[in-house]
Amino acid sequence: MSFSSARRRRAASISNVMYTNAVYFPNYKIYSGATPGMMNYSCVNHVYYAFAHVAADGTVFLSDEWADTQAPCDGVQGGLGSLMHLKQKHPHLQVIMSIGGGTSTETFPIVASDTLLRDNFARSARGLVEASGLDGIDINWEYPIDLQQGADFVALLAAVRIHLPEEQFFVTAALPASRPILQNIDIAQAAAYLDFVNLAAYDFYGPWSHRSGHHAQLYSMNKDETSGSSGVSYLLSHGCPSRKILLGIPLYGRSFLGVSSPGHRHKGAGGEDGAFEYNMLPRKHAKEMTDKRVGAASCVGGDGGFVSYDNPDTVKMKAAYCKQKGLGGLFYWTGPADAREKHRSLIAAGFRALHSS
Repeated sequence: MSFSSARRRRAASISNVMYTNAVYFPNYKIYSGATPGMMNYSCVNHVYYAFAHVAADGTVFLSDEWADTQAPCDGVQGGLGSLMHLKQKHPHLQVIMSIGGGTSTETFPIVASDTLLRDNFARSARGLVEASGLDGIDINWEYPIDLQQGADFVALLAAVRIHLPEEQFFVTAALPASRPILQNIDIAQAAAYLDFVNLAAYDFYGPWSHRSGHHAQLYSMNKDETSGSSGVSYLLSHGCPSRKILLGIPLYGRSFLGVSSPGHRHKGAGGEDGAFEYNMLPRKHAKEMTDKRVGAASCVGGDGGFVSYDNPDTVKMKAAYCKQKGLGGLFYWTGPADAREKHRSLIAAGFRALHSS
């Protein structure tokens, strides 16, 4: 694709909708029968395809060649093949390769600390993007844990922008809402290289926490507690332009057994690894509630105990918050976990709320 046509297409895609509504599609979901074609592209304008991996020499490679390029998927081969097909049907759709995830925690620090390896990463990422017909990359380093790694993260973004210039390609990065991690990074410098910061405003509480809590609350009842709004406030006060922030919505709930509300010592967790996918919530024989003070939903009862998650009401609150703060929009982890019923879909609720007057 020529430089000018890519730039024109990016401009057109951004002008069609005021806000971004982005969805992560992880390739492992293909093994449970989910495909990119199942998502509603009238509500989605960016898909992050997760994950490509990074080797210790900086090379970026597909993490699952079969799922990505060979598995029967929406009448074509592979999850990437399906998304390229969907891009032809939906010209507004941008598909971005998310690189990293939990498995890259050890390799990103090595690659980012060395000039040659950073350059190799950037060249390799561009090669993968061009070979697959993608629109850019998302860096999912979980997460720079000290000031040196934070500086290396910014240096990696600078190297990436040399090979993936902003006129042609998207470059985004996922960061947590947690202040101890964000403090390691020069946010203003990082944001200068990025189209979006995907703020993972969830997993504030889980099986690792001593007490139960709302894992994706928009607001907290005490100032020391992490929330979506505290993460956004940190980014804004440290020089990230508001339009570059996408607020993350989890399409899963965190379970705490033996308790019926936040703030209590629990007896472990239900579900798979302490979580239930959103399309499995509320649990059978459990009552769903929405706490409008903190912007969190939950259900109590059944096999999950107290389960904290988002529902259409809390997503509407989060979309309204995005508009109030001038943020770029919302993203969701993960698309296939959304409810099939239209009135329960969080992706549809977020899109409608972002674009309602």
